[in-house]
Amino acid sequence: MTATPSPSFTHITGLYQAHHGWLQGWLRKRLGNAHEAADLAQDTFVRLMTSTASPVESVREARPYLATVAKRLMLDHLRRQSLEQAYLQALTLQPEPLAPSAEQQVAILQALQEVDAMLHALPDKVRAVFILSQVEGLSYTAIACELGLSLRTVKRHMARAMAECIVLAN
Repeated sequence: MTATPSPSFTHITGLYQAHHGWLQGWLRKRLGNAHEAADLAQDTFVRLMTSTASPVESVREARPYLATVAKRLMLDHLRRQSLEQAYLQALTLQPEPLAPSAEQQVAILQALQEVDAMLHALPDKVRAVFILSQVEGLSYTAIACELGLSLRTVKRHMARAMAECIVLAN
């Protein structure tokens, strides 16, 4: 007895066969790197297979849909790359005895990626309040003025962001 593929799997297979080459070329133009483009094109189709958001069969225009999914993955990839580069640059500025070991560097990069993912999952205003407070060092009053929020809202947003940090730490 053989299992028949689901309609969704069959549809994604058809999308892959029809548009994978185009999508990889589209990504290569934007990234300037064929290997990263190939990885992100694969990741795009993996995302389609694992997504529970909306059925792929309901998509009318495949290329704009694929481009949107790929663009989001590309932005995540570029953000992670930027974070890693900033960390590695900060490491080069450290005196040799203070520089962390290779294992510590990997652990720190993983922690930074987890924090970045947590921040990315927060609503825009909550993320902005957290970054202005914790990274830029602004007071709650200054944040309220800059973002046009009430002081109470700034405190509420910080409480939410801090709660997410505590969950991440555990």
